[in-house]
Amino acid sequence: MATSPDAPGPGAPAARTALVTGAGSGIGRAVSLALAEAGWSLALAGRRAEALEETAARTGRPAAQVVVVPTDVTDPASVDALFAAIRDSYGRLDLLFNNAGAFGPAKPLEELTAAEWRAVVDVNLTGAFLCAQSAFRVMKDQRPRGGRIINNGSVSAHAPRPHSIAYTATKHAMTGLTRSLSLDGRAYGIACGQIDVGNAATEMTERMRTGILQANGTTAVEPVMDAADVARTVVQMAALPLEANVQFATVMATAMPYVGRG
Repeated sequence: MATSPDAPGPGAPAARTALVTGAGSGIGRAVSLALAEAGWSLALAGRRAEALEETAARTGRPAAQVVVVPTDVTDPASVDALFAAIRDSYGRLDLLFNNAGAFGPAKPLEELTAAEWRAVVDVNLTGAFLCAQSAFRVMKDQRPRGGRIINNGSVSAHAPRPHSIAYTATKHAMTGLTRSLSLDGRAYGIACGQIDVGNAATEMTERMRTGILQANGTTAVEPVMDAADVARTVVQMAALPLEANVQFATVMATAMPYVGRG
């Protein structure tokens, strides 16, 4: 039977701690609120301090149980400072939700600049790696040892949209990152899984409500789902004991075109 964060096993801390990156909006905010409701103490990371403070306020948790740390996940020094703040505040980390991401400009690949490519890779892949690396260092040395990393992938890890080469490439790479983290984490009681999300209603997917380019060259409105549906899935994945793991999960708007032919 899965244990909840409010009922840890013998020798475990009274409350489990979670870090959510990209916590200032969208899926990151929804997951933060759902984890808080489930009893987790939180560290909220993202670029915009004001947005993080709004997320923290919405959790309704005491200040001692929600730490706000403005962070640039592409900057190793900023990530180091984030994890130092977590150690100072909580002394341990039980969950990393690696969520910070960027789509980049939707344009033909021949028009994409090297700087635009690097910007997406830096956030989606390098940022996820830096946070996972730091989480590993904390989780392998803490007592009780271990923890869980959940990476935010995408259905783009399986099938691309037109004009999304940088985003799609990083999400395919995220799958490799997840598998390597899972393998390397076994020796330390660190579990790693990935949630591949399709058409959650966030700022990033707003254009789907008015029409988005399809594989056949037409433009069509696509259905979306509430980001809270994604958040509930993340909480369920996080509630498993470390002896069990959801390796990959796909949560998508039921009627989106993903499962059909292009």
